Amino acid sequence: MSDYLLNSIHDKKLRSIAEKVAAEIPVTEADAVDMLCTNHILELGAIADDVRQKLHGTDSFYGVNMNLNYTNVCELRCPLCAYSCDESDEKAYTLSLEEIEKKVRDAVAFGIDEVHIVGGLNPRLKIEYFEAMLRQIRQIKPDMFIVGFTATEYDYFAKLNHISVEEVFRRFVEAGVGALPGGGAEIFAPAVRNIIAPKKISGKRWLEVMRIAHSMGIRTNATMLYNHIEKPSDIADHLSQIRSLQNETKGFKAFVPLPYHDANTEIRANRSISTGFEDIRIYAASRIFLHNIPHIKALWMYLGEKMAQVLLCFGADDIGSTYHYEKVVHAAGAKTADYGSETYLRNLIENAGMKPVKTTSNYQM
Repeated sequence: MSDYLLNSIHDKKLRSIAEKVAAEIPVTEADAVDMLCTNHILELGAIADDVRQKLHGTDSFYGVNMNLNYTNVCELRCPLCAYSCDESDEKAYTLSLEEIEKKVRDAVAFGIDEVHIVGGLNPRLKIEYFEAMLRQIRQIKPDMFIVGFTATEYDYFAKLNHISVEEVFRRFVEAGVGALPGGGAEIFAPAVRNIIAPKKISGKRWLEVMRIAHSMGIRTNATMLYNHIEKPSDIADHLSQIRSLQNETKGFKAFVPLPYHDANTEIRANRSISTGFEDIRIYAASRIFLHNIPHIKALWMYLGEKMAQVLLCFGADDIGSTYHYEKVVHAAGAKTADYGSETYLRNLIENAGMKPVKTTSNYQM
């Protein structure tokens, strides 16, 4: 960090944080709370952008993928979720292998090179269904990169099939899984989690499943859901637990803050939509705090295109992918389009003054 940048930061708390960053000293949870509450967002952003530039220069990443939401039937029925339903609901669905094949073949014609798979916890779907799904996708396009299933799903698959999580990982990697998405983390604080997702695995268990994945050489993302009923201290605690596991395993490749959308859910958000100041504080604080995680993803489909562009100057280096067939966030009221073209994403990045770099979720360009 240059002396010029340090001297341009006048807020005492942020100056102290900048000095730690310059000295490569990890900031504290108390520092995280200060960043999450500051009104000096330009000074905060300058620190975050300095960290980003040292890692990635002006490179900003995007992908060309499809979302495969194989079922919306889910035992959990979390209050925060607008997507899940009971099997008896008229909108319930479970995709057959034939329907999945058609969706993937259609998306391959669009030029995708990655499939992102998540779904509900449906007791009718045994492990053989998923193995067949994965092998089918790889048969359609052998070099397809598959980001498959959340920690919550892996824990459920293990229990439902009376096998270990390690065995589920072994079988799915053999069938084609290349990495894990970071979903299901929500917020780790038990008092909040017990309200927004009372039947979901605990934050502790989520971290345990990710630790197992990392120990087996499987790299993953990590997420955080904000703008519901959490406090800044809950966010700081969440970041701290993610950073601690990363210090141990080095298995997280990207951190993904997700603004909560509350339409058709049972949990009312802190605000109908998060404010620009809040988004900036969370992304910038995440970039600064998570010094040991290489990528911060600002998903345009969750945030809106304009905010995703802004966040590329406040610590984020990845705006997400094309997301053909995305259902989950749109069920909760997202106003963005349900997919974006590659040209569209490249234009978003270039118009933000950055260099677009196409990648998959393994970040091997």
